[in-house]
Amino acid sequence: MNGEAQKVLIADDDGINRQVLATLLKPDHVVLLAKSGEQALERAQRHLPDLVMLDVMLPDMDGYEVLRRLRADPATAHIEVIFITGMGRPEDEARGLKLGAADYITKPFNSTVVMARVATHLQVVRQRRLLEHLAHMDGLTELANRRRFDDIYAVEWERARRHQHALSVAILDIDAFKQYNDHYGHPAGDRVLRAVAREARSAMRRPSDLAARYGGEELVLLMPETDAAQALFVAEALREAVAQLLVPHERSTVSPVLTVSIGGATMAAGGAEDAPALFDAADEALYRAKESGRNRVNWRLECAPSDS
Repeated sequence: MNGEAQKVLIADDDGINRQVLATLLKPDHVVLLAKSGEQALERAQRHLPDLVMLDVMLPDMDGYEVLRRLRADPATAHIEVIFITGMGRPEDEARGLKLGAADYITKPFNSTVVMARVATHLQVVRQRRLLEHLAHMDGLTELANRRRFDDIYAVEWERARRHQHALSVAILDIDAFKQYNDHYGHPAGDRVLRAVAREARSAMRRPSDLAARYGGEELVLLMPETDAAQALFVAEALREAVAQLLVPHERSTVSPVLTVSIGGATMAAGGAEDAPALFDAADEALYRAKESGRNRVNWRLECAPSDS
């Protein structure tokens, strides 16, 4: 999100207009070009640009229809659209704005004005995405928060069920964390949480993997398309990585350094167990890890398919 060039799609059947706009925008943005409504829709769906600069007069459909289709598709409904057109009547501008366009620029356009308006709307996009990111992030650990985890977990469980992929989930609990806070103080406890969160984030190697703070000193790990053996390996490596931080913990009955307990479960490919049951199985495995002495990983190797 930080420092990444934003994408602008220019949809205009006039090659000169496309080239002029592309030349203006290319130094600071990723520029995509389309010369028809169908091309604009296809490239918007494929590339999900941050902004579409859309001519009203296109050879196959008008820009108003393109905008209607963009708004009707959930994948593209959020994209900002600026109309650039030779139609300068107030009723034409009003029509575009009512359909959801962010702005309306008439031809012949002034390059300085175009650049200023593009910059303004892309700044709005950046701010909106930052707010969306913050709404899904735990402020202390900078991991995904519980709400974000719940949303992604529901999507990944359904995808695993539909495509018959394995799905693994794990719950991590910091051993004797209350005693740590009581002895070293809450600021030190916050530092420990952040340190464990960094290790959890590092353990999630693939884009689809997710580490989140579930509450208190509990973190959750979601590993789509990961079987029990692979997930157990990740969890054990994470447990060892936390121990190797060598954070002193004088009040722990488990170890002289900070440790974690992890419980996990895997829904095998083709499994029919529901999402809450898989999470409950991981929670039960965590309970067993604690009952067995903590500083260990306990895994339910398979959530077997139901007989139905």
